[in-house]
Amino acid sequence: MLQQDGHDVVVIGAGIAGLAVTAALTAAGRDTVCLEARHRCGGRLLSVAAPPGALDLGATWFWDGERRVADLAARLGIDTFEQHLAGDTMLQDSTGVRRLAGDPIGVPARRFAPGADTLARALAAELPADVLRLDTPVTAIHRRATGGLDVRTPDMVLHAEHVVLAVPPALALSHIAFDPELPPDLVRLARTTPVWMGAVAKIVARYPSAFWREAGLAGAAFSRTGPLQELHDMSGPDGRPSALFGFAPAQAVGPGFEQAVTAQLSQLFGAAAAEPESLHVQDWSSEPWTAPPAAHRLADYSLFGHPLYQRPALDGRLHWATTETSVQYAGHIEGALAAAERAACAVLSTPPARTGTPAP
Repeated sequence: MLQQDGHDVVVIGAGIAGLAVTAALTAAGRDTVCLEARHRCGGRLLSVAAPPGALDLGATWFWDGERRVADLAARLGIDTFEQHLAGDTMLQDSTGVRRLAGDPIGVPARRFAPGADTLARALAAELPADVLRLDTPVTAIHRRATGGLDVRTPDMVLHAEHVVLAVPPALALSHIAFDPELPPDLVRLARTTPVWMGAVAKIVARYPSAFWREAGLAGAAFSRTGPLQELHDMSGPDGRPSALFGFAPAQAVGPGFEQAVTAQLSQLFGAAAAEPESLHVQDWSSEPWTAPPAAHRLADYSLFGHPLYQRPALDGRLHWATTETSVQYAGHIEGALAAAERAACAVLSTPPARTGTPAP
């Protein structure tokens, strides 16, 4: 027989949105658990160590006016620094490679000195013991006849008054069975809403030094012919660690992809770019807990922040909290935090009720 457990709130997903919801509800005194299918927290905040800093394989930047993420980083004591923009940009098209004055594709932004995923790890470290449960995928959500919702995992059933879906809507619909089914218009919306970065591969090349800066280049490039379509400098403060990164359609990743990338880097930035110390290829479309099958077919970004995501489902007990559902800053870390704030406020607007564990 499956183990049974009862809580006020179950949060599904331990990306930055899920962790923020969990932290807010726990601080407000609500008995809350956060279930994460992966063996790690952070979701699309993923960094790899690269002393003296880190390299981001997922979310990287935040921008002026994004107060939630700036305030969170400050509260957690996470140092930030300005994105390097000084220098010229390289353009690659069918006629070859040429240099453009300035950086037309870069905008002022800030980065996290120890890596973006430090936000998630620091937030998780503040949670009480046993609130965050890793390696716990959710398979079903059922409405109970006596009120509340049952959240099913392979090993247990958790009873809750509220459930917060802090995973991309299309992913939730592909992995979780709902009983009763969600309203048809909500199902259609969730299944067609794109997953931010879900159809993208992010490639990071680390070098002994930021040699492009010495040549007066910003490390920025855009290409109409190469596997990487857009590139930027990913070096840390004072240029260390030294790295370039770019985006490619996930469908481009396959045999020979890494060789094509290093060849393109050499064409854009010279022979020194041909042999990076390390080359990281993060194909987000291949992450089963990020992107549903055929995520590349989901392309209508106007669905981000749709009004249906602002209204709880299943008698007001099921709440949405990911960057895709945010009215503001959708696709940004700030959007994830805004969605988390909305979901937490919705839960806290209802009186607490301990569900307890019903007798078997």
